[in-house]
Amino acid sequence: MKHNNYIEDLYKVRFTKKELKDKILVWEILTKSFFQKYVKPSDVVLDVGAGYCEFINNLKAKKKIALDINKDIYKFANKDIEVVINKCSDMKNIKNESVDVVFISNVLEHLQGAEEIEMTLRESRRVLKNRGLLLILQPNIKYAYKDYWDFFDHVVPLSHKGTTEALLKTGFKIVEVRPKFLPYSSRTSLPKWKILIKFYLKFRFIQNIFGKQMFVVARKE
Repeated sequence: MKHNNYIEDLYKVRFTKKELKDKILVWEILTKSFFQKYVKPSDVVLDVGAGYCEFINNLKAKKKIALDINKDIYKFANKDIEVVINKCSDMKNIKNESVDVVFISNVLEHLQGAEEIEMTLRESRRVLKNRGLLLILQPNIKYAYKDYWDFFDHVVPLSHKGTTEALLKTGFKIVEVRPKFLPYSSRTSLPKWKILIKFYLKFRFIQNIFGKQMFVVARKE
């Protein structure tokens, strides 16, 4: 079992202070300029594996919930965020059909196998309201295969086809699939200037050149 400081210790090795600062800046722009369009101001949003809360801190929503197994999340979540300490495969503290949007970013590849991924998707479906959205941002093994295993805590290789198959198996309807969306890591190709990131998000042909992470949107019906 991973100890409470596992992620914090790992990120100290993986990211320099400057890289973490850049990562937070990039996520602020990604959230406000792209992901926000999937969320209404009246929505309840659950960020699964919220980590440093880069997404949920920058989102506008009626109610925001950050779920993680690491209690260090309390250090990063803004005061308007409800923090829940739970495994993503057993969201026992989240009520049935209480959430409008579930966001899962760079989590599934760290789980222990297909069974735990399926449990996580089923839990996401359980907590979602009818016609609620599940947003998944995920490294795509089809395009990131050369770099995928550079992070030693990556366990499960997933492509956009495998991810959509898992979503269909767990009762979701696929709304949108972008096999190539963001670069593999915030440390690499994605520019750090606000205007350039917005430019990148606007043009799909640029994403098709640099994108190694998929973005999948599914709906509970």
